[in-house]
Amino acid sequence: MKVRIVHIRSPRIEMLPLIDVVFLLLVVFIYTMLSMAVHKGMPVALPTSSTAQTDAKTVLSITVTAQGDIFIDKAPVALEALHTVLRQRAAEDKEPGVLLFADRSLPYQQLFRVLDQVRRAGLTRINLQAEPEPLP
Repeated sequence: MKVRIVHIRSPRIEMLPLIDVVFLLLVVFIYTMLSMAVHKGMPVALPTSSTAQTDAKTVLSITVTAQGDIFIDKAPVALEALHTVLRQRAAEDKEPGVLLFADRSLPYQQLFRVLDQVRRAGLTRINLQAEPEPLP
């Protein structure tokens, strides 16, 4: 009679499922950070544009709501005090720029009042923000 010798294999950790999970978590974190980093302003319904882009060098975010309320980086500011606040904040950067988020239902004249205050503060790099148009 033949006796069988049982060989005990040492346990091992499967690496492929572990790598899949790590890459999935990495993609989720990157996507989450990118979606949070772009917009520092208040939520408004932006107009759409086929050539919408974002400039990453700008430092100030101005949001104008449909009711005409003005916010600089989520802090409320009166229209009359806008140029002084912008001038103080722009003094901290050597190339200041502005991202302007205006609600699509905002009257055109109100938008130009805000733009006049930005220009009075001495800022010339102004980017009007829009959402990309949906593809058909």
